[in-house]
Amino acid sequence: MSTTLAWAVGVGIARDDARSLADDWSFLAAAAERDVAAARILEPHLDALDILEQARRADVGPDLAAIGADPGSSWGVFAAEGAGVRLDAHRGGSGWMLTGTKPWCSLAQHLTHALVTAWVGDERRLFAVALQRPEVRSHDGPWHARGLRQVVSAPVDFAAAPAVPVGEPGWYLRRPGFAAGGVGVAACWWGGAIPLRAALLAAAQGDGADQLSRLHLGRVDTALWTARLALQSAAHEMDAAPAASDRVPEPGILAARVRAIVAGAVETTLAESARALGPLPLVADDAHARRVADLEIYLRQHHGERDLARIGADLSQGRGAW
Repeated sequence: MSTTLAWAVGVGIARDDARSLADDWSFLAAAAERDVAAARILEPHLDALDILEQARRADVGPDLAAIGADPGSSWGVFAAEGAGVRLDAHRGGSGWMLTGTKPWCSLAQHLTHALVTAWVGDERRLFAVALQRPEVRSHDGPWHARGLRQVVSAPVDFAAAPAVPVGEPGWYLRRPGFAAGGVGVAACWWGGAIPLRAALLAAAQGDGADQLSRLHLGRVDTALWTARLALQSAAHEMDAAPAASDRVPEPGILAARVRAIVAGAVETTLAESARALGPLPLVADDAHARRVADLEIYLRQHHGERDLARIGADLSQGRGAW
């Protein structure tokens, strides 16, 4: 874990400021093609760095020195909400403090810092916070997952933990880069599925190959090819779009569409590879079995029919015209 985190931090330090979204997503896909769990660790760290850079450009960047952050810090982004728990932010004489519980905080026991959404009254606001402090307690579970076993996503308790705000209330969701961050996750899904296509190709080229093995390969190839085109198109459109706030809803719908397309393609890949290859690689090939388990957990960041329903709601309200 420490080695992978150190690698992720090094990637963030070495990134070229002139890179495009296509460059970022291609790199994330390549990382996931090699190791899904490594990409799952890298993606939120890079997303946090992008958010901090967007805040700096918008002149709402935090005082990172106040929470002991430096270029060698490792970052997470904790923005999920959960039933029965709530994280509140209060301003006291010494500054902002976070109190409450945040669910689904991946790798919190290992990271040095995080960007966390907390409630300020009826609005959510983003804060930067140091995690390795006595006011912060990261749970080690429950986490009984068979996939992404080392990427524990568990609650974190904050007891008046010092934090610094990043933007005004609502800025985290309104910022132009919010949609692109969601597609970066989809790029990881897509890259993680590429070795499964390779396994189907090898099976279709084998001595015992028949029409069914080629059918499974064809279904996966066309699904992943379509997803690849969607990612490329989204990168081009988002890079070309102006950063004005009135354009944010359109990138949001675009991102939702791309995530749905990629998620569907990866679901197809998992199902077709299971049918075509049978149980043997799941029990005899550690890398294959781990990849399948990791992808099945990672893909649950897409909410399936609920995300599709949100696209339909946007369309029914006149947004997202082709």
